[in-house]
Amino acid sequence: MNQLAPAKNKILFANFPGDGHFNPLTGLAVHLVSLGYDVRWYTSKGFAPKLKKLQIPHYPFVKAIDVSDGNFDDVFPGRKKLNSAVSKLKFDIVHAFVLRGPEYYQDLCEVYREFPFDLVIADCAFTGIPFIKDSMGIPVIAVGVFPLTASSVDLPPVGLGMEPSYSIAGKIKQALLRTFVNRVLFKAPNKVMHRMLDEHGIHHKEETVFDLLLSKCDVLLQSGTPSFEYQRRDMPAHVHFAGPMLPHSTASGTRQWFDERLNRFKKVIVVTQGTVEKDINKLLVPTLEAFKDSDTLVVCTTGGSQTAALRQRYSQRNIIIEDFIPFNDIMPYADAYITNGGFGGVLLGIENNLPLVVAGVHEGKNEICARVGYFKLGINLKTEKPLPRQLMAAVEEVINNPIYKENVVALAEEFKQYQPNDLCAAQVASLLKQSTGPVVRAAVVAEKVY
Repeated sequence: MNQLAPAKNKILFANFPGDGHFNPLTGLAVHLVSLGYDVRWYTSKGFAPKLKKLQIPHYPFVKAIDVSDGNFDDVFPGRKKLNSAVSKLKFDIVHAFVLRGPEYYQDLCEVYREFPFDLVIADCAFTGIPFIKDSMGIPVIAVGVFPLTASSVDLPPVGLGMEPSYSIAGKIKQALLRTFVNRVLFKAPNKVMHRMLDEHGIHHKEETVFDLLLSKCDVLLQSGTPSFEYQRRDMPAHVHFAGPMLPHSTASGTRQWFDERLNRFKKVIVVTQGTVEKDINKLLVPTLEAFKDSDTLVVCTTGGSQTAALRQRYSQRNIIIEDFIPFNDIMPYADAYITNGGFGGVLLGIENNLPLVVAGVHEGKNEICARVGYFKLGINLKTEKPLPRQLMAAVEEVINNPIYKENVVALAEEFKQYQPNDLCAAQVASLLKQSTGPVVRAAVVAEKVY
């Protein structure tokens, strides 16, 4: 008599709709599929093509408002009336993140009817986490796709992009700032989150928005390593550094992109501002202005923003402009990396031993850039609109001052000590083993929702 094969553990991935929230999870998802797990993904319809290539079944947003590609102004017209960066940040926290949680919950209950998942793996900004954990009774692993957001008695408040001070005066200042940020600056978003959770019967301790999602997950797999995170005495016990969690790559080992000029110039720099930022005048144009007609080769990736126009404007021999170049193909040739501070790109630059020049402020990039400056991995220009002379001076400094290269190489060596997929898979297996068995509560909840 044929024996039935054991049922596969069902794992659902979920993410806030942004490339920086989706891409770092893809390597782990593909790895878990290779281990025999039944893996599927709940996310924006914009990721359907990528998931199709990965051969991972996709459940698109239905009830949830889709704010993919950072199109907040289009989805929420009221945002355009706000003038200050702080008011826009608070608006985004409430409308793009917090209020989407119940919608994710409704979608997830419907997904569960067809795919009764045993475990959810989500990026740390996915506001469906409290509903999955408390309302559905299903374990959650969160992935830290940007620097650790857990507050600490040793650090300044999260979100301001401040470097820590460990002096007595510095700690007093940081404590005052934490109080101000929590009780004044982010008071409204925090209240909205608390009220929303109260309405759904989800217990909380009136944590900040930044702390609450982390407190609700069973495990936080933090992309990166300890030496790229500030020291603190109160590191949450469920936080585990996983090494740099980078997008799944199908590279065959042979170089897919090459230009003969890479071997003709003594200095090569790579510049990018990711795919979300569309304003080429923030970083790309100032960089090209700074180095045009110089003895430095500039390789500029636009993410598809005005590539043709930039090529026409900058036709110099020492400038290469492409929509996209696999970083693993170009970074081994480079001497420095200019970026607006996307977390994945920064980690990849470090992995390739590149000293950094960073210029980012919004979408949490100020926290990433602050760490680059604090650990002397490069220079933080503390603006998203640097001048050409600032960029030229910063590049010269990070190339000619050996301290930056030495620090980057040391951190890259630490990166090599971690095997992200294996570490994450071990956490998955452990959490599934601890699970009490089939979850039935989610199905009951689904009946109540609908």
